[in-house]
Amino acid sequence: MEAVAKLRNNPTSPRKMRLLADLIRGLDVEKALNILKFHPKHPSVPLEKLLVSAIANWKLKNEGTRVEDANLTVKTVFVDGGRTLKRMRPAPQGRGYRIRKRSNHVTIVVDSKVAEAK
Repeated sequence: MEAVAKLRNNPTSPRKMRLLADLIRGLDVEKALNILKFHPKHPSVPLEKLLVSAIANWKLKNEGTRVEDANLTVKTVFVDGGRTLKRMRPAPQGRGYRIRKRSNHVTIVVDSKVAEAK
């Protein structure tokens, strides 16, 4: 049985978050956690927390089974664009340049390999 965790309005551009999401898609949960823990990019911290949350959600759904025995994998990860904050930056000759501060929404689905085989 799969479990889902969502992160809303994370103040990182979707493009930067997708680079990390592509790294962990389809991997075992332990390997994905190790990759995110030691990755130098700054969006790896909230993505690691989200993956831990998805594992906890899976534990709540499947109380009788252990995580180690289930062979959990990251089934899907997708990153959507969130709201964009629009700001103005002073520019020469009285003009203003537009600054777009982007955010994103991340969804992680975790499932066990044992359940997929059945």
